Amino acid sequence: MTDLFLKVITQNGLITAFAVVGLITVLAALLSTHLTAGRVHASAIAIVIGLVLAYVAGRLTGGSKGVADWAALSGISLMGGAMLRDFTIVATAFEVDPRHLRQAGLLGAVSLLLGTVVPFVTGVLVARAFGYTDPVVLTTLGAGAVTYIVGPVTGAALGASSDILALSVSAGLLKAILVMVGTPLAARALRLTSPRAAMVFGGLAGTVSGVTAGLAATDRRLVPYGALVATFHTGVGCLLCPSVFYLVVRALMA
Repeated sequence: MTDLFLKVITQNGLITAFAVVGLITVLAALLSTHLTAGRVHASAIAIVIGLVLAYVAGRLTGGSKGVADWAALSGISLMGGAMLRDFTIVATAFEVDPRHLRQAGLLGAVSLLLGTVVPFVTGVLVARAFGYTDPVVLTTLGAGAVTYIVGPVTGAALGASSDILALSVSAGLLKAILVMVGTPLAARALRLTSPRAAMVFGGLAGTVSGVTAGLAATDRRLVPYGALVATFHTGVGCLLCPSVFYLVVRALMA
């Protein structure tokens, strides 16, 4: 009976993935309600549970795909992959009200630029403090601090080594996790109560997954606005980091 059950869930990996994520979501909601009295949003708890499970799976299997390294949960690699992720991001854009989008105006554009430049400079300075001097390495790690997508895109374009690409992804993931968990906690201080505020926040924070999850834990009505600007942020980073920013870093390190 057990073998039959494992065979069924393995052969229907994507359905199993949705079921597992659904159960984790229910568990997170119960913990949020009964353990924290609603002070910590269920989304933040679900994210932490997912990270813990990924760590445990990595330790037990010696793999690199988290719980997807278990055959029975291999469908999570598809569910959490780029295709469905990008599909959901595009889908959120259809909820945007153009009237609110126009309200961001110049402020939204400035936040988008600052959200790209500031983390890049921070990433470069941290990398330099750890002894890196190669402009390609510095640029790749700085791009990773922008987002975990911009980092490897930049590194691949400049010919960075695989270990540096991995470090850039790690930097971006750390930023995404901090934004995911920290947004609902800092929402009141940041006054995330309007579409305009969400768009500015999306431009400054940058990471699509972090902004989306963080705003979902704060007010799901703000998700389309923050996600839309954050998506542009990734595109801007992919354009500027391997070109303009790299040339600046190379000139400074010459």
